[in-house]
Amino acid sequence: MSAKGKQSVRVKILGEEYQIRSEVSPDHTRAVAAHYDTLVRQLLATGSVLETHRAAILAALQVTSELLEARAAAEQLTSAMRALSEEVRPLLPPGKRGETPANPAS
Repeated sequence: MSAKGKQSVRVKILGEEYQIRSEVSPDHTRAVAAHYDTLVRQLLATGSVLETHRAAILAALQVTSELLEARAAAEQLTSAMRALSEEVRPLLPPGKRGETPANPAS
């Protein structure tokens, strides 16, 4: 998120302009709008969907599916990294394990 607060940017989706206010960068907002516009246009180009609102709903479902798949992949990667960390931890010197070495008896 931007420290500047919300920024306003104009985007076009299916030839219609929208004024979007967002905390992310204008370039990011444009990229999101362009990706969505492309998905809707691809659905309309197949000819199987004739109504714009139906294509918009299907594109939203596709974007949501991509999001959920990315989240699942990130979760799997995080779990794999944690497991690898647990395997490697015993091989590290005590100071590098996040543990403090035991104090020798005085």
